[in-house]
Amino acid sequence: MRGTMIRKALISDVKNIQQLINSFSGEGVVLPRSLSELYDNLRDYSVYCHGTEGTIYGTCAIHVCWENLAEIRSLVVREDCGKRGVGKALVESCLAEAHTLGIRRVFVLTYKESFFEKLGFHTIDKSALPHKIWADCLKCAKFPDCDEVAMEKEL
Repeated sequence: MRGTMIRKALISDVKNIQQLINSFSGEGVVLPRSLSELYDNLRDYSVYCHGTEGTIYGTCAIHVCWENLAEIRSLVVREDCGKRGVGKALVESCLAEAHTLGIRRVFVLTYKESFFEKLGFHTIDKSALPHKIWADCLKCAKFPDCDEVAMEKEL
């Protein structure tokens, strides 16, 4: 998509990010995010947008969980932008940021195994993620019967 770029999210993006994420949360593919949570974690988020008009086509966050562990979360791409590499570009941007921070392991909980396998992730047991299980997972309606797949990538 010509004229598009990935950049760190801005305060002015928060309401659009929330709307995009929450439009997918009803389908059960991502957790809904409150405005408060997005403002608190704004530095985690990147957006894929059009440079001149600022339309946000997708978003993704890299959230540091522990000394050497981070999570890819809230990866969503507008449906009219699917199959154009937006999701891949967002994840690669987050992985580059994690590498810059010195993070050695990045994980994701997902229903899109094949997508993440193409990016070098492999399936792991959820029990390998104790900090994640006791943080966000306790807030999820699917806990403790989560059907998402845990995947990890070593950087």
